[in-house]
Amino acid sequence: MKNDLARRFMFRLFAGIRQEHLVVVEGGRRYEFGPPDAPIRAEVTVHSPAVWRQVLRGSTGLADSYMDGLWQTNDLVALIRVAARNMHALDRARRRWHPVLRAGQQIADMVPHNDRAGSRRNISAHYDLGNQLFSLFLDSTMMYSCALFESPDLTLEQAQIAKLERICQQLRLGPDDHLLEIGSGWGAMAVHAASRYGCRVTTTTISREQYDLTSERVREAGLEGLVTVLLSDYRDLEGTYSKLVSIEMIEAVGWQYFDTYFQSCSELLEPDGLMLLQAITIDDRAYEVEKASKSFINTRIFPGGCLPSLEVIHRSVARHTDLRTVGIEDITEHYGETLLRWREAFVDSAAQAGELGYDLRFRRMWELYLAYVEAGFRECRIGDVQMLLAKPEWRGRLPLRSALNDPAGMPDHSHQLPAPAGMPNPSRPLTRLAIEHAVGDAIEEEAGAA
Repeated sequence: MKNDLARRFMFRLFAGIRQEHLVVVEGGRRYEFGPPDAPIRAEVTVHSPAVWRQVLRGSTGLADSYMDGLWQTNDLVALIRVAARNMHALDRARRRWHPVLRAGQQIADMVPHNDRAGSRRNISAHYDLGNQLFSLFLDSTMMYSCALFESPDLTLEQAQIAKLERICQQLRLGPDDHLLEIGSGWGAMAVHAASRYGCRVTTTTISREQYDLTSERVREAGLEGLVTVLLSDYRDLEGTYSKLVSIEMIEAVGWQYFDTYFQSCSELLEPDGLMLLQAITIDDRAYEVEKASKSFINTRIFPGGCLPSLEVIHRSVARHTDLRTVGIEDITEHYGETLLRWREAFVDSAAQAGELGYDLRFRRMWELYLAYVEAGFRECRIGDVQMLLAKPEWRGRLPLRSALNDPAGMPDHSHQLPAPAGMPNPSRPLTRLAIEHAVGDAIEEEAGAA
């Protein structure tokens, strides 16, 4: 009876589908929702009626039932996109009930805390699963973050190198710089910056597996004299650096520690230093609900993880640092393709993963994870940005010619701002917000001169 009630409830939700097409096959019967000629279509085959009670638990129930083989689909990404496009009513309800739910979670001690010990446990739970696992689906750079596909013909490796070049150019790296990287990954950024730009690099991680492989790659590249690899929490770093980079590490910081993170970054930079932050973000309106919620991603995949919103980042930077934002670019459109490549490689490597000891349930969980996040980016439930932050004595400035000569205003992707003298042009145009910051800086400068 409970399964029947849960099914009726879910079918009532499915009846609201208007622009997508969902087919549910169960017990020899076929149920269809939404127009059959819709651009996004998915078919689900239910193997056990227990699915319906499971999915009422949200994303964790959806994931657990999939991992247990209670249902299957012809297209995981399309199915999750259908769900994402029909979440508006649920989103409103979650915002309405958030104060009550949050109080209950805090009383039950369900909200994770990423203190030093907690951070090490949470990072280890994901990144110490084994370097061989990640090598199954990442390219040879072992970059585990959004690539930049400047053309659709690029390989994943070429797109990742394009991303690294973009970061180095934005930071204006040179031989006189000492770059601090918070979140080593598997060493690609450190090796690239030191070998291509001749700068010193100090890179840190709290994952033992990442530390070991990064150290090995630095030795293999003959860069021991330029690159220092640390196994250290960002809160324990000392010294000052001319440049700082952090690529999709902030998502593991924890919402209680965003202020601490940015304050630490600011204190580690020299008075004229630059910081490049690449961050996965969530919509400002969803942040308060999501930050303390239990979900498939922050329990099964990235324990203790939390996506910041742009508003949260700007507020934290303004209140707890002397940094200012001088550029920001939305690279969300590139993440769908990046995740597609990862997911296809992971699925193609299923037999190898099994030989390495990753059982079917684990492989189904990771296939769902990669599809889940891909769908999130394609539907803009989440985004990815590169932000350039500067200390007070940095005197670089974004040129304004393109923005000021645009009679139609300042569209997001219509103009490419020229790079500073001696620097190659950025591989992607800056977004409207970057231009607005540049315009604001110019107005402030002219007012000061007056």
